Amino acid sequence: MFNSLQNPLSFIGRALIALLFIPAGFAKIGGFAGTAGYIAAMGVPLPFVAAAIAIAVELGLGILLLVGFQTRWAALGIAIFTVVITFIFHKFWGIPAEMVMSQQQAFFKNIGVVGGLLTIAAWGAGAWSVDAKLNKSGN
Repeated sequence: MFNSLQNPLSFIGRALIALLFIPAGFAKIGGFAGTAGYIAAMGVPLPFVAAAIAIAVELGLGILLLVGFQTRWAALGIAIFTVVITFIFHKFWGIPAEMVMSQQQAFFKNIGVVGGLLTIAAWGAGAWSVDAKLNKSGN
């Protein structure tokens, strides 16, 4: 049964994970100064550069993930980015007790997303992707 569902499930999985990143990238463009300010408040150096990197990863790599182009590299890049930002923005171990639960949930949700991204990096995009179409044409 699952063999016949492999291609649609691969596509749906990629699309749902991309849905976490693409809208966030667009939102950061619209609120660039606010994003950079928040990044600066978290102690990240060069907050405007960091905001631009976040947009490139979330929007750029997110779109590549969605369409399945250079999928393994896109998934790995987003996974690395997500691990880094998770340890910066969701430090549940160093905050007041009343804030721990929400930050801990966000932390582990992000780590779970990284797991999904690493699975995509390991197995690729599936047949419903630009990568598969390019491989069939000999590219």
